[in-house]
Parts: sequence; structure tokens; C-alpha cells
Amino acid sequence: MKLSDCHILEKIAAKEIIITPEVPEENIGSFSIDLRLGNHFRMFKHTECPPFIELGSRDGIFAMCDHFMEDIIIDKDKAFYLHPGELALGITIERLSLPNDLVGWLDGRSSLARLGLMVHITAHTIDPGWDGRITLEFANIGKLPLALRPNMRICAISFEQLSGPTSRPYNKKIGAKYTGQDSPLSSRIEREK
Repeated sequence: MKLSDCHILEKIAAKEIIITPEVPEENIGSFSIDLRLGNHFRMFKHTECPPFIELGSRDGIFAMCDHFMEDIIIDKDKAFYLHPGELALGITIERLSLPNDLVGWLDGRSSLARLGLMVHITAHTIDPGWDGRITLEFANIGKLPLALRPNMRICAISFEQLSGPTSRPYNKKIGAKYTGQDSPLSSRIEREK
């Protein structure tokens, strides 16, 4: 069952859900909280890219994915332009810590999707025990470039209570690839067992 705004605020007050910096009041909805876009992005370089990324073997080219991506940090008063057909990683301003009995669900904003912006593509689950900022997987499926501006409301997170605490919280999981992230991290699929 999803938590209402009242229950979300209770869990924040009890420090069961920790969000830093504090979320502005106008970003709290009836059952979700709007998160804001940071100013750090990662995307594939327009040069030096391999002919393909091998997903099926451990020793393939995908292990060098970081080598083919570049960091882009923009001034907080500037825009990051995502062109049609491009993929970019971004990060939320807010850092989120969840207890072992609560899962977060990330959703893009409908107003942005109507312009062609896909915000999280497939990674919409925020695991129990998560601690870190959230990497967003942007794709522009529209016809025009989209200006993404730091501090804009970019996505919404809602919360669901588990039937009990998990025995495998993300922050204690062996092989957790993205725990504690503070910048948009490229795929770490090569670390899977």
C-alpha cells in the first residue's frame, strides 16, 4: 500500500525516510514528493564509441563503458540540452535514505513525458536500505531538443511499506553496484555475478 503525504511526513519527522536537502513544501503531493534535477550529467561521447556494446559476456567491450562516456557539469543557471534520440544520465539534488521495510517508486512527470522526455526508462524501483542520490536515465523521444535545467522538478517518488523488513537491504547487499552514489554512474553490469 502506498503511503499518503501524512504518513510520508511522519516517517520523515521520525527520520525513517531521510531526504537531504529538505524538500520544499510545494514539492509534496498527496502521495509523492517531487525531486529536483542536479547539474551533473553523463552521456556517451560523440567520438570514440565502439561499434556495439556486448551485453552477453563478462569480458566484452561493455566492461569499458565508462571510457566511452563523459561527465558534463553545467552551471546552475544554465541548461543541459538533450537532443532527439540521445540518452543521458542525470542525478537528483536530493539524497535519499530508506529503511529496510520501505521501497520507493520513481515516476517521471506527465507534463515532461508529453514533450518526449523519458526520465527513468526502466529503473524506477528504489530498494529498501537505499542510501544515495538517484541516477536518472533520460531519453528524448520527441522531435525537438529539450532544455533540462538544474533545480527543476524532474520526477516524483512515492513509498510503499513492505510486509516486514527485508533481510537483504541494498546498503548491506553483497555486490551492490550503486550504493552511496553522489554522481550519475554509468552501467556497472560487468560487476554482476
